[in-house]
Amino acid sequence: MCCDLKCKGGLCLLLSTLFMASVGAEEPERGTPWKYHVIDQSSRGADGVKLADVDRDGFLDITTGWEEGGLTRIYRNSGPAQAKAPWPAVTVGTTPHVEDAAWIDLARDGRLAVVSCCEGKTRAIFVHWPPATTKPFENRWEQEVLPASKDRMMWMFAIPARLSHDSRGGSELVAAGKGPGAQIGWFESAANPRNLAQYKWHAVSPAGWIMSLFALDMDGDGDLDLLTTDRKGKLRGCRWLENPGFGMVLHAKQWKNHWVGGQDREVMFAHVADLDQDGFRDILVVTRVPDEVLWFRRLDQRGLKWEKQVIPFPANTGHGKGVAVGDMNLDGQPDVVVSCGNADPPKSGMFWMSYSKDGSKGTWQTHEISGPRGIKFDRIELLDLDADGDLDVISCEERDQKKGLGVFWYENPVK
Repeated sequence: MCCDLKCKGGLCLLLSTLFMASVGAEEPERGTPWKYHVIDQSSRGADGVKLADVDRDGFLDITTGWEEGGLTRIYRNSGPAQAKAPWPAVTVGTTPHVEDAAWIDLARDGRLAVVSCCEGKTRAIFVHWPPATTKPFENRWEQEVLPASKDRMMWMFAIPARLSHDSRGGSELVAAGKGPGAQIGWFESAANPRNLAQYKWHAVSPAGWIMSLFALDMDGDGDLDLLTTDRKGKLRGCRWLENPGFGMVLHAKQWKNHWVGGQDREVMFAHVADLDQDGFRDILVVTRVPDEVLWFRRLDQRGLKWEKQVIPFPANTGHGKGVAVGDMNLDGQPDVVVSCGNADPPKSGMFWMSYSKDGSKGTWQTHEISGPRGIKFDRIELLDLDADGDLDVISCEERDQKKGLGVFWYENPVK
């Protein structure tokens, strides 16, 4: 192929040969996509999975919000023998524009409720109270709006965390949002935790568009700090907010901000793991355009020193979305699992990468998980669902127009 009419014979042939070689060159073989198992395909827009053993049978169950369907559901993990069939499910509430669903013992009675964070025009957090019996998969859940959340912001993410250590014990609800007026903060419960009208909101930081929240002791002082990734605005990047101490939590206007990195990127979901196995828990953050995994190596106990390394994306994938770490091939070394959005076929929406070292140089080798099926994947959870000794991958997908993948898991073929 010659683009210059003045190009002569041999030179033109050489350029043509080099062009065709570069176009036709294939990347290393990634392997066969993993077997896909449906957990639920009953609604539209599955948006994230969170795990907890709600019925205390030893198996982790799932809650998921269906954004386009406007529902929040829970799924019973009945164990390895039934894992490959659709899971028993209960719709715990009607939740328009739901972005996230999370487990929390909000009533502080040992039973897990579900909270749903809703954006769009709904702009509220809903609490779904479990049945009064010990059987949470009975279809008798009760739903209430949390008044202090209504119209405050578009809510995006929630986690349980014990921040105040009051005399009642239990966890507070930590939440965050996006858009105008977005904040990160927590809800102080009433003396009667079932009285939602008495809950008070305590903001700890402004926000742009929160993607991740973790409650971790980042500085080793014994209390829980908040680690977050924010994809938009003046505070975009990966950072953590320092808990002012149990005695000051109710009075602090803002928590001290500590940057980890990524301020020059659109950061997505994060994961915390000791990737290099040096005894410090690192932070991995997926970014969009450029699509990369930022690996922030922790260098000190106080969480103030970080070293950035970049794990590049392979070709023919969607834009970065989620990340998790686990030993996927049972070689004793941690691997990196990545999910994508905008993975229009033939692009891959989910893959994993293993690290190999040849002399002084190391490379990341890509292995397929999803293949070209699926467009917009979400958070990743790694769990051995079939009890065969390897880690399977749980996630959800919300944009495949032919047949959305819904909530599902991929079966690891290693064993």
